[in-house]
Amino acid sequence: MPKERPVLLPKHRRLLEGLWENLRLARLRRKLSVTQVSERAAISRSTLYMVEKGDPGVALGNVLRVMAVLGLENDLSDLGADDPLGRKLQDAGLDKGRKRAPKRPSTNS
Repeated sequence: MPKERPVLLPKHRRLLEGLWENLRLARLRRKLSVTQVSERAAISRSTLYMVEKGDPGVALGNVLRVMAVLGLENDLSDLGADDPLGRKLQDAGLDKGRKRAPKRPSTNS
């Protein structure tokens, strides 16, 4: 039974495809073949192909392996570093000192 692929909005699909296209371009700039990167990342060539095509079903761990082979793993730590909306909410005091999301109401009656 095949795994179901996550459904994405077209906008998010294009964004994902663009991000992973950048990985493909980074590989090409380094003059590395698909075989070289897939072997170094310990993934199959088909998985690397799915990464570079922006397949939403690819595990983030596989993407991180490819990024590490390309020397881009530190770029992942920059994700969300500049969060203007979060900063505004924090500055406005809308977080009310909470560190966690509110609890869901109990479904047990």
